[in-house]
Amino acid sequence: MKPLDHAALHEAALRHLARYAATAAGLTRVLDRRIARWAATEGAEPEAAAEARREARAVVARLVEAGAVDDAGFAAARAQRLARSGRSRRAVAAHLAARGVDAETAQAALTGDELVSALVQARRRRIGPFRVAAEADAEVRRRELGMLARAGFPRDVAERALAMPAAEAEEMVARLAR
Repeated sequence: MKPLDHAALHEAALRHLARYAATAAGLTRVLDRRIARWAATEGAEPEAAAEARREARAVVARLVEAGAVDDAGFAAARAQRLARSGRSRRAVAAHLAARGVDAETAQAALTGDELVSALVQARRRRIGPFRVAAEADAEVRRRELGMLARAGFPRDVAERALAMPAAEAEEMVARLAR
C-alpha cells in the first residue's frame, strides 16, 4: 500500500490551486476527499487515514502561510464577481460562508453598491426599468418586488431599483461593466 504522505498531499493541493481559487477550508475539504478515496481504494487503516488528514491540515497551513491560499483575496474577488452578476449582499455572504470564508472576512469583502446589483438582476429578469411593457399595475409591481426579495435584496433597495428611470438604470449598469 502506497502511503499518502506530505509530499503527495502538497502536490495534490498545488494541482488543485493551479486550476481553482480556493479557501483554506475548501482546500482542506478537497484533500479530505482525496484521502477518503485513497483509504477506500488502498484499504488503509483508520490510523493511517487520520495521519494523512493531519498531514493535509499541515499542508494547508503551510500554503496559507506562504500566501498561496488567501481567504481575504478569494472573498474580495468572488464578492465582486457575484455583485456584478446581480447577487445581493445577503446572497454573496451566504456563498462565501458556504466556501468556508469567516463572517468578518466576508463582511470586509462586501463593498459594492447593492442598488447596482439589484439593477443587474432587474435587467436579467426584464423587470422594473427594463420591463418591455411601459407601465405595470399593482399586481405586476408586487411580483417584481417578490423576485428581488427572493434574490435577497432589502425592500428599500428593491423599490428604488424598480422605480428608477430606464436611462438612469442603464447608465448605472453600464458603469458597473466598465
